[in-house]
Amino acid sequence: MPPSFISNNAAVSSQSGPAPRMEVKLRSQDERPVVCPTDDETIAPKRAGSQKTIDKQSLGYILRTGLAGGLAGCAAKTLVGPLDRVKILFQASNPHFAKYTGTWFGVVTAMRDINAQDGLRGLFRGHSATLLRIFPYAAIKFLAYEQIRSVIIPSPAQETSLRRLLSGSLAGITSVFFTYPLEVIRVRLAFETNRTPRSSLLDICKQIYHEKRPIPTSSSLPAPAITLTTTPTHGYANFYRGFSPTLAGMLPYAGMSFLTHDTATDWLRHPSLTPYTTICPPKSTSQRNQDPSHQPPKPPLTYWAELLAGGFAGLVSQTASYPLEVIRRRMQVGGAVGDGRRLGIGETAGRIWRERGFGGFWVGLGIGYVKVVPMVAVSFFVYERGKFLLGV
Repeated sequence: MPPSFISNNAAVSSQSGPAPRMEVKLRSQDERPVVCPTDDETIAPKRAGSQKTIDKQSLGYILRTGLAGGLAGCAAKTLVGPLDRVKILFQASNPHFAKYTGTWFGVVTAMRDINAQDGLRGLFRGHSATLLRIFPYAAIKFLAYEQIRSVIIPSPAQETSLRRLLSGSLAGITSVFFTYPLEVIRVRLAFETNRTPRSSLLDICKQIYHEKRPIPTSSSLPAPAITLTTTPTHGYANFYRGFSPTLAGMLPYAGMSFLTHDTATDWLRHPSLTPYTTICPPKSTSQRNQDPSHQPPKPPLTYWAELLAGGFAGLVSQTASYPLEVIRRRMQVGGAVGDGRRLGIGETAGRIWRERGFGGFWVGLGIGYVKVVPMVAVSFFVYERGKFLLGV
């Protein structure tokens, strides 16, 4: 009896034993068992496997960063459109608005007069050309920065301030080279007032294209100089008036803008500030220390922290590049004022010095701060949020 009982139990266990194991195996395929969150050996491989590597050279990444950058530029320029119009009138020494320069009240008065004469559309005159230019400009600038940065700074260990500055400067030069003619058209549209004949976009293009240097008289210049300066220079080259100071100004402007923004965001992501400045602060750094080669994505900043970093970047970059920006504006409108003669950088700077002295290179800097600080802040904010939403 006992042996039989034992054999029967063994038979039952041999028949019923595998069944529960099969059931558990099937259940593990459909329903994943709960993993203890403290089991580091189990969680770490799972997270490493689910971490998606971003290919910054892929077409999808380039298009998405370009889209985010273009939208960021349009949002920022729309915000400061009226201030941009007044600043251009001040910088280019428009004769009808020269009396308003030098005071904050003059900025308000100029905006009020423009609104009274032309309405709200007058404050946004040239804004269509601005958006037409700023979308490709900002798109190329931000995507070029991402691409150039990935080459110059291939790893976090090689990230330095000089490399950041160089990446931003090269990105700015790349974007301005492809979009500068649109900038010249925008400035000429914004330079016109109600006291000058209205011109359409096509009229402005024709006017710029056909502008020529005036022919000097033989009594004012010697013969070799006459031969050199009377050569008619017109055509597509006129759309690149002021391009040289633009390139020179872009080096400090774009370079300092990206450098300052990236440095400020690093400060705001300091461990002591992370709980207050980031949306998703990291829970622990123990897992990151296990794999030094793994660099997790930086947590996005809160809206006020991102705006603060962008505003600080705008303040620094505007100060570093403003004198060259004034020279560039004067060169861009050179065909619309005076004798229409195209001036070089040295001649333009000399004329500004004779007219207003050292302060002439800083005309409109106050309104420049009021315009650039919120513009750059909104630009970086929209760009970073756009990248976050687009998965880049």
